[in-house]
Amino acid sequence: MATEAHAVGQAHEEHHTSTGLSNIKMAMWAFLGSECLFFGALISTYLIYSRPSRILPGTPMPSDIYDIPYTSVSSFVLLMSSVTMVLALAAAQRGEIPKMRLWLLATATLGMTFIGGQIYEFTTFAHEGLKLSTSTFGTSFFVLTGFHGAHVTVGILMLLSLVGLSHVGRLEQKDAYKVEMIGLYWHFVDIVWVVIFTVVYLMT
Repeated sequence: MATEAHAVGQAHEEHHTSTGLSNIKMAMWAFLGSECLFFGALISTYLIYSRPSRILPGTPMPSDIYDIPYTSVSSFVLLMSSVTMVLALAAAQRGEIPKMRLWLLATATLGMTFIGGQIYEFTTFAHEGLKLSTSTFGTSFFVLTGFHGAHVTVGILMLLSLVGLSHVGRLEQKDAYKVEMIGLYWHFVDIVWVVIFTVVYLMT
């Protein structure tokens, strides 16, 4: 009887669309699609305003302030968080809640390390004369990378909320789809950073 109730409850949670995907997953993909357009607009704006002809004389140029080795290490940290996110989902699907919790905390810690590095980088740039109001280059740079940092921060909060749910018994093996949905968001944030790092730091 309990097994039947569990199956009914799980079926209720996983309504499927005509595509075969659950409503929750379809909604997440739609949201991520809109985020692609959002970041595409920000990256395009940066490309326009970071051209040398657009930067005012006497204000910092990209080549003057970017520390590629430092940002490369920071990027590597964020990319490694995708690995721990995959391990967290695998543990959740196996019902290994303590391991899942450990990997979620590892993912959140790597994300916080990345954010800490970004704050340090922003502070350094400000000391070198590049601020939000310095030039259109500064504005487009800080808006683009700042919004990405905000998305990472939201992801960290969601990861910690999953850990909290697991502690009160509201995240079990049957709830692994919750970890999967947050994982999709986290992987998206990581992929966006790969694009930003390539376009902003390596190509300008």
